[in-house]
This record gives sequence, C-alpha cells and structure tokens, in this order.
Amino acid sequence: MNPAITDWRGKRVWLMGASSGIGAALARELLARGARVALSARKESMLHELAGTAPDAADALVLPCDAAHPASLAQACACVIDRWGGVDVAIYLAADYQPMRAWELDLDVASRMIDINLGGAIAFAACLMPCLLRQGQGQLAFVASVAGYGGLPKSLIYGPTKAALINFAETLYLDLAPKGIGVRVINPGFVATPLTAGNDFSMPALITPEQAAQAILKGYAGTAFEIDFPRRFTRPMKLLSLLPYRWYFPLVRRITGL
Repeated sequence: MNPAITDWRGKRVWLMGASSGIGAALARELLARGARVALSARKESMLHELAGTAPDAADALVLPCDAAHPASLAQACACVIDRWGGVDVAIYLAADYQPMRAWELDLDVASRMIDINLGGAIAFAACLMPCLLRQGQGQLAFVASVAGYGGLPKSLIYGPTKAALINFAETLYLDLAPKGIGVRVINPGFVATPLTAGNDFSMPALITPEQAAQAILKGYAGTAFEIDFPRRFTRPMKLLSLLPYRWYFPLVRRITGL
C-alpha cells in the first residue's frame, strides 16, 4: 500500500513533536541510521540537545514551532523545503492528553487538545501538500492511538481526536496513493512518555519510547497503511471495537475498572 523504507541514509525527514517521548526516541534512531532530520516542537532547548546527538551536525535541523498555530507550522515547513529542497517523510507526533471524565468536561482543555491533536495535524498536511504533489512522491504519517478505536473512560476528548485523526489519514490515503504519495497512521498502545506519566490507572503492555521508535521503523520497512504496536495489546483492542455495543460497554468497564 505504501513504498517500504529500509535504508534511511540521506532521507529528508521532518518530525513534528520531536522534543520528548516517541518523537525524541525516533529522532535519535533516524539520525543514527543516517537520515537528515528536521526537529520541531515548542521546546527549543530540548531540540538543540537532541540535535547534539547527531553523528553529523549537518543532518539535524532545529525548527521550533507550535502545532496549535498553523502559521508557525507553515513557517517551519517552508524552512525545511528551502533548506533541503523537499521532504521524503513527514511524521506528525505532536499531541496533548488530559484524562477527563464526563463530569470533568472543561471546554478550554478540550479545545486545546482538539487544536493540537487534530487541527495541528490538518495544518501539517496542508503546508506539506504543495511540496509533496510537486515531487510526486514522499510519505505522510500521523501518530494517533488505540484510543481512537472506540470510546474509553478518561478519554473523553483525547479518544475522539485520535479517531478523527485515523479517519483523516484514511481519507488522505485514498486521495494521495494514486498520486504516488504514501500515507500511514501509527497507533501505539501505552508508551511511557510525559503524557502518560500522570495516569493513575493500570497501563497494560506498557513500552518505552525506544521500543516504540523501533516498532515504527519496522513498520516503515513494510508497506502497510497502519503501524500498530504492541500487537499483544492492539489486537485485542481492535477486536473489542468490533463488538456490538451491548457487549462492548460491559467489557470496557470490566477491563478498565472505571
């Protein structure tokens, strides 16, 4: 469904959300494999620290920007294209997560999650589209979540934004595959990052950001649209989402204890 990538040497990669967690781990691995990596996030000092790990300083490009501000994303995108003449792989990893139950619904917090998790992803695709179409090649990817498979307690806003992101990626794929442009959606389970550190519930099959980065690059070595991991968790979650609601709701309550 997508062109496989096994050799990252010289590949021009833009990571939005590279300052910590999966993004930082993926950046380190890509740099070690010889890719040229543009690093974007709000925290510039962390990006410079990450760039310092590059075997060749010329391979790391620090471009701080805010995923919630389309103009900031567009400026960073223009810098990447101006410096490298194009982009081979662009991955949107920026995300915001705040656990929320129905009786805790906060419109300001919800709006922020929507702006970053979905609005930022759309703006990311929009600023890259002219370049990708001109090239007639390249790949876009969006890090969503298994939380997008179905409704879950404490995922009142986060889950719907990830479900919408999965749908957005699916539709992009349908439009762009005939034009030679690849699209992937990345659906992790629980990963030990600053976003999940505040969770006060059990996180089955929890993995490290480094394990997540390895799983993503393993996925890129294949052609599948979806890269999901760890499979021991994502497969049961997929099956659960296919059940009729009369079974789905009781099972989710039993599994989560919430």
